[in-house]
Amino acid sequence: MKRFVILCILQLFITSAFALGKFGDWTCSVALTGYVSDETGKAPNAFLWIPEECEHVNFAVLAQQNMTEEALLRSPRFRKKMAELGGSLIWVAPWFSQNWSPMTGCQQTFEEMMVGLAGQSGHKEMTTVPIVPFGHSAQATFPWNFAAWNSDRTLCIISFHGDAPRTNLCGYGTSNVEWGRTRNIDGIPGLMIEGEYEWWQARVRPALAFQMMYPKACISMLCDAGSGHFDLCDATIDYIGLYIQKVWEQRGTSLRRLNPSDGWRFGCPVGSDKEGEPITAFPKESPAPWTAYTGDPHTAFWYIDEEMARLTAARYAETDGKEEKVAEIQKLDLRHLVLGESFALETGKQYYYISGPVRKLTDTLFEIIPYDCGMDNPKRSHSAWIVAVCEGDETHKRTVQPIQIVLR
Repeated sequence: MKRFVILCILQLFITSAFALGKFGDWTCSVALTGYVSDETGKAPNAFLWIPEECEHVNFAVLAQQNMTEEALLRSPRFRKKMAELGGSLIWVAPWFSQNWSPMTGCQQTFEEMMVGLAGQSGHKEMTTVPIVPFGHSAQATFPWNFAAWNSDRTLCIISFHGDAPRTNLCGYGTSNVEWGRTRNIDGIPGLMIEGEYEWWQARVRPALAFQMMYPKACISMLCDAGSGHFDLCDATIDYIGLYIQKVWEQRGTSLRRLNPSDGWRFGCPVGSDKEGEPITAFPKESPAPWTAYTGDPHTAFWYIDEEMARLTAARYAETDGKEEKVAEIQKLDLRHLVLGESFALETGKQYYYISGPVRKLTDTLFEIIPYDCGMDNPKRSHSAWIVAVCEGDETHKRTVQPIQIVLR
């Protein structure tokens, strides 16, 4: 009975916090009153983070609730980079569009959301700031389609462990949205990231085909070497942050379209036609300026400059030629935990937050906390995810193991 009372008090506190518009380390939030979520039966909430002492927001990273979107937007190192760039973060929970089809009303919902966030935050520029759409897995198609319908407002595109532009293999499992004859993302930088242990050539080929169909497209590829579907390690967070920084430096508020020939080229890794197997071959040719690249241009991707191209090559070199190693992960029953309860994991590994109502206290200690987006979503409020990572060595690749925590 006592536990029930405590949980009721916590729920009352969370509900009151929603009414006040203050949510943990988010600046403010608004309800998307024009949309009703199938997951909760009510409007999703859009949470906004603006760096302290930021006088003017330069752009906003927009993500919707799924999995690793939370890991990126809550990451202290990513927020530090965004603070340096004057970038803000928007997280919508639950999601309101997976495909960004204008037939669903998502465009109007987005525009109303930005007006609401501008009013709540006092940053009127939020109604017009450039957007960086970011999505993982089931949300990995929406960034490309958002840009196609908002080409004059998209800073860059990031599809994480997900999809190619106009892919026929959407992460959400149904058909893609047709762009029409005149809609494109020419000159708008787009980044597709695939983990090595989820690599599937069938997902990569549409990106290469897209470049041939749209020669003015600026599509980059990162094979997240040594990673699986749920992994978002510090090195990849830094890569994403640097990518956004370089795009901002070249495009700025004018959002000028970039010319692929001003960038660099680097080859694409080759994997199996069977999903989940390791990369079979990394590029042999060195990165080079666009017109000086000696490899096959039909199997190479664009990079904004020499630094990003060589950083990509360095990521591949960390894994190329190394053996797989299956690490022993501690077997724990992480079901039936309750709010406020903590749990410790074994030493000798690194642990990364992915999603859900859990907080990392130390290198190995975690705590179950009230979810800032509410505890009333039966699909998401009572489950959290982290990953255990065994870093590689001179002969072995890194090993990643997702861990699910289930609340009572």
